[in-house]
Amino acid sequence: MMRARMLASTLAVTVAFGSMAAAPQKDGGKPSLYQRLGSYDVIAAVVNEFGRRWEIDPQLKPFIVGFSADSGKRQTQTFIEFLCEQSGGPCAYTGRDMKTAHAGMTITEPQWKAFMEQLAASFDAIKVQPREKAEALEIFTKLKPQIGIQ
Repeated sequence: MMRARMLASTLAVTVAFGSMAAAPQKDGGKPSLYQRLGSYDVIAAVVNEFGRRWEIDPQLKPFIVGFSADSGKRQTQTFIEFLCEQSGGPCAYTGRDMKTAHAGMTITEPQWKAFMEQLAASFDAIKVQPREKAEALEIFTKLKPQIGIQ
C-alpha cells in the first residue's frame, strides 16, 4: 500500500515535470535514447526503483501523503509513459503540462536536488550506462524552470 502511494506521488511529480520536456530524440538512423536505454522494460525498472527511493527520502516523501494505491499505480504508469515518449519511444504521455501539474506545490531547491539525486541513483541501480543516464536526466533538468522551484 505504501509503495503504491509512493509510486503515485512519484508519478505525479514526474508527470508534472514531464509534459513540457524537449521533444523525443529522433536522429535519422541512429538508435534513440529509448533504444539505448533498453526500451520499455528498463524504463519501467528505473521508474519502479525511483518510486521505492521516493517513499523513503525525507525531502520527497511529503509529496505522496494522501495518495491511494490506485493513484500511485496511475502516477507510476504516467511517469513511465513520459520517459518513454521523451526518450524517443512509442509511448504517448497523457499527463498535464509541468506548470499546471506543479501549481501550488512550492517545491524547494533541496527537494528538487533530492528528486534529481534519487532519479540518478535509480538509473545507477538498474545499471544504465553513464551516457544514457546523463541524457535521460537532462530531460528532467530542462523542466526545472517550468515547475516553479522556490
